[in-house]
Amino acid sequence: MLKWLLVFSVIGFGLWVLVVRNRRSPPDQAPPKSRAMAECAHCGLHLPADDALLSGTRVFCSEAHRLAGPR
Repeated sequence: MLKWLLVFSVIGFGLWVLVVRNRRSPPDQAPPKSRAMAECAHCGLHLPADDALLSGTRVFCSEAHRLAGPR
């Protein structure tokens, strides 16, 4: 009887170790790279430089603000 208790204990411990190992959180992923930002010359909104509209040396967030001009 003691032999079976030992066998089941070892099997239970092995299963518990497998379950705990599978529950670990995945390794941290690298944070997203930061993007260059620009400020709208009309309203001051900060937006990614890739999405900004250029008019000469000034940056605008939309076509309406580009047509309205700087503040």
